[in-house]
Formats: sequence, structure tokens, C-alpha cells
Amino acid sequence: MKMRSLRNHFLIAMPSLDESYFKRSVVYIFEHDDQGAMGLVVNHPIGLKSDSLLRQMKLKDESFKLKYNPEVMAGGPVSQERGFVLHDNSKENNWDSTIKLSDELSITTSKDILQSLGEEHSPEKFIIALGYSGWSEGQLEQELLDNTWLTVKADADIIFNQDINKSWQAATRSLGIDPATLSNETGRA
Repeated sequence: MKMRSLRNHFLIAMPSLDESYFKRSVVYIFEHDDQGAMGLVVNHPIGLKSDSLLRQMKLKDESFKLKYNPEVMAGGPVSQERGFVLHDNSKENNWDSTIKLSDELSITTSKDILQSLGEEHSPEKFIIALGYSGWSEGQLEQELLDNTWLTVKADADIIFNQDINKSWQAATRSLGIDPATLSNETGRA
């Protein structure tokens, strides 16, 4: 059975994942095809603001402050030393490694976007994620059949404007589901 691509969708972790890395995760899927899937957890902060990360990387001087200064996210358990910037398409860009994901969102993996943050040509809204979440061929489809995840079209407002402590609830409510009604039990009727 061929499944439609979940690119530009959220995976919303079911309560059955509460004992795992993905507890209450909202994962933005940026790649999904017959070879597997890749995404970024957009609501698990690592306790570091974006401007602090840029100063630690020596991309900005010690006095640098961002006006829009989101928390850096733990994007997933794979390649946690690798950085991703999920950003809006508010500005024309010519960064080295950008993939346009939708009319609203792009992802960039090159260092030049980090150097541009806070400058006139940088995106207005962004999140920096370290690491990513990955699924091999058929793995995500099986997890969906096992009712491990809910899916919904991604909403940039949840990514950039929602209190990250309430992102899971907001994403769940976007499906018309009250998060309090979700059970830890999985299965099919």
C-alpha cells in the first residue's frame, strides 16, 4: 500500500510514547518518500537561546542580541551535532543549502543562514534545531498503523508563535481532539 507523503505535516506523539524520546513531541516532517522520512521536533528546547548559540559558535560577538530569539530545539536523536534552521519565507534568500518546503516554510542547513540571523536579509521567524528524527523505509508507515502518531498539515503559527510548552496541545486541538481524551492504550478496533 502506497501512502501519501507527509511532507509539510506534523506528527503528534500519542501518549503511548510518553516513556520515549518523543514524549509529547510535535515533529515537522520535511522529507517523506518511499525511502523513509526525516523531520524536526519543534517543541523540545535544549535550554539555550538562539543568540547564545550563535555567540558560542563565534558567529556573533559577545554583545549580540536577537529581537526574535527562540529556544534552540532538540530536533531528534539522529546526528545531534548537525544543525537545521526551519524558517519562514518572508525574505528572498540565497543561502547555500535551502529547500523550499511550502509557500510558508523552508529549511536551510548551511552555516550562512546562521551568520545572517538578526540582519536585514534574515528570515523574520525561525527555529534552530540540533539533530533530526529519521525513519527508514516503511518504518513511519508501520508506526502510523500502530497508532503511535497523529498527523495533521503543519501550521507555521504553531511552530513560530505558540508557547512551546503548549505546542503539543495546540497541534492536537488543530485536529479537533481534546488532548485530555487521548489514551495511553494503542490498538485498532
